[in-house]
Amino acid sequence: MAEVINLRLARKAKARAEKADQAQANRAKFGQTKADRSARQAEAARAARELDGKKRDN
Repeated sequence: MAEVINLRLARKAKARAEKADQAQANRAKFGQTKADRSARQAEAARAARELDGKKRDN
């Protein structure tokens, strides 16, 4: 015989799981310290300068 489940509880559990997934994505996207952000921006700027320096003029 199949197990009986409460659909209300299953729906709430699914919503909690979706919220947890969204929270994880937000932590990855916005959860940087100011030092991390500035270091990442400095690295990107350095890489851009290095790439511009290696371009040839026509």
